[in-house]
Amino acid sequence: MRHLLALTLLCAIPSAAQTPDWSKVSDEAMRHFQALVRIDSTDPPGNETRVVDYLKKVLDDEGIPNIVVAKDPARANIIARLRGNGSKRPLLIMGHSDTVRVDAAKWTFPPFSAALDGGYIYGRGALDDKSDLFAALMTMVLLKRSGTPLDRDVIFVSEAGEEASTGPGIEYLVAEHWNDIDAEICLAEAGGVRRMNGKVTYALVETTEKQPRSMLLVTHGPSGHGSRPLRTNAVVHLANAVGKIAAWEPPTRFNDTTRTYFEKLTNLVTPEEATRYRGLFDSTKSQAVREYMAEHDPGEYSMLHTSISPNIIQAGYQVNVIPSEAQATLDVRALPDEDMPAFIGMMKKVIDDPTVEIVPQTTNQRPGAAPSRIDNDAYHALEAAYKKIYGVPTLPLMQTGATDMAFLRAKGMQCYGIGAMSDVEDPPRGFGPHSDQERILVEAVYKHLQFFWEAVTSIAGSKK
Repeated sequence: MRHLLALTLLCAIPSAAQTPDWSKVSDEAMRHFQALVRIDSTDPPGNETRVVDYLKKVLDDEGIPNIVVAKDPARANIIARLRGNGSKRPLLIMGHSDTVRVDAAKWTFPPFSAALDGGYIYGRGALDDKSDLFAALMTMVLLKRSGTPLDRDVIFVSEAGEEASTGPGIEYLVAEHWNDIDAEICLAEAGGVRRMNGKVTYALVETTEKQPRSMLLVTHGPSGHGSRPLRTNAVVHLANAVGKIAAWEPPTRFNDTTRTYFEKLTNLVTPEEATRYRGLFDSTKSQAVREYMAEHDPGEYSMLHTSISPNIIQAGYQVNVIPSEAQATLDVRALPDEDMPAFIGMMKKVIDDPTVEIVPQTTNQRPGAAPSRIDNDAYHALEAAYKKIYGVPTLPLMQTGATDMAFLRAKGMQCYGIGAMSDVEDPPRGFGPHSDQERILVEAVYKHLQFFWEAVTSIAGSKK
């Protein structure tokens, strides 16, 4: 009798993560995803508390402990936690609840309708970032319902302000609620699965990102009458400086992430493309390859070095007045380990004009940090999860844009950007993140949840 009781108790305790019956949760999953997309959380102004109210109700109904924290009552964040046995440090799964603005007139379907058409769901935030938010929420729900044993606490965070104002979101969470979100590993946005011509090709995991380091070029000179051109014209000096900087190619430098990315990419492309990528590592061919990439693939070209894009020029106020000042705003995206004082020194040599001043800006900056590791169990778990769900290899990615993971990496957290499946043809057609329209494959919604489950249970699930 004693043995029978012990066996009964043993069978009642889950010994490992049991894969959910996805057919039984698909309707619920889609309902949550569409509901989140239908909440207008455009930033600015944000109003992310609308999203938090929805998330809180779901978490409360499932009995998942959570707290709502806010620097601004209209821009709340929510933190939920499922406890593990404490043998390993926590896993943080995070999505941001705000979206970028929309021009509604350019949308075929209303931007917050989550309309279903032709195998796609249309809506602002469908890819960036309510697909991650939904998958993280549903994973918490399924972990709780199944009673999956965990070696790590799993912390779910919906954060405000990622798109335009990090103050009420990640900066507030790091400064005021670090103990509530502190983890060894974080899964957030910026990776994903690439589908080309309807065929899934590879997955990307973001392990590091470039740092926004905007600068001004400022020139001064005497003002005067436009009918008497001056060699000291500030606009002319500025124009020459902008032209030199735009034509300059900063030194190419690889890190572990970018080197591995380009090396592995050679196995996934055509022989002609593979030869070109290998040329990046051949000093006799690299210049020609970089020129080709600058023309045909500016995203990958930007991964090679600290990049500079002159985006705003301001000068003058009347056609017949030579202005005494002119300035250009440069969008500088620095490699994670860039020595910025030394880089500015190189810029000065390129410009070679003492009348041009370089003024670093301090706004819209994220902290620098070392890339997350690509040789640990967490990264390998993501590779395995992508392989299981999509049947494709994984490449590490250096994001040329910026994410809020920068604030977490700066605190020592190992952060990995993941994401749903998307068509590489969509952004040029105007259907990508931040585009005039945004959409996600219905299939991608379901597969992203399955991937998320595999990744989280592999990283945080009990191994005993």
